[in-house]
Amino acid sequence: MSDDARQAAERYRLDRQLRDAGLEPEPAEPEGPARGSTAAERAAFVETSIQQAIRRGDFDNLPGAGKPLPDLGGSHDPDWWIRRKIETEQLTGLGPPALTLRVEHREMAERLDAIAHEPEVREAVEDFNRRVIEARRQLQGGPPVVTPTVDVDAEVAAWIERRRARVEAAAVPAPARRRRWFRRER
Repeated sequence: MSDDARQAAERYRLDRQLRDAGLEPEPAEPEGPARGSTAAERAAFVETSIQQAIRRGDFDNLPGAGKPLPDLGGSHDPDWWIRRKIETEQLTGLGPPALTLRVEHREMAERLDAIAHEPEVREAVEDFNRRVIEARRQLQGGPPVVTPTVDVDAEVAAWIERRRARVEAAAVPAPARRRRWFRRER
């Protein structure tokens, strides 16, 4: 038994119960265009649905109503939607390896400072160097990989020095309040 036949039987039982109770059943509305309908019938159904939604007020007070569409009218960019998604979601790490490695190289000190142990810092720098070398070997096109590899020992030494400076800055006590040289008499 198909779902349509079950729905029709259930609708019949419900209509009969309503009639027995002295109520008039509502006429059944089609839920969508019938299968095998023409493009014109589907377009008419969609247009009717939109007009009904307008009359119900479903499109009232939408955010951005009456405001111009942002970034409209510039040069044609076929990838505008992905660029906007990257901006709004603040996605990182996307793009050709040459560009992502440049950004990672520029932000390396901040990334390393977030690591707590020296072996992990050494491992992160070695991983970066491995990915730079691998990107240079790839012939996938795009911009050339000009990011330099990093001296592991020098980066670890710089990390240790930055960490020592942070610890010393945190250990300096706040200046003590100066005591008044006189007391107020009460």
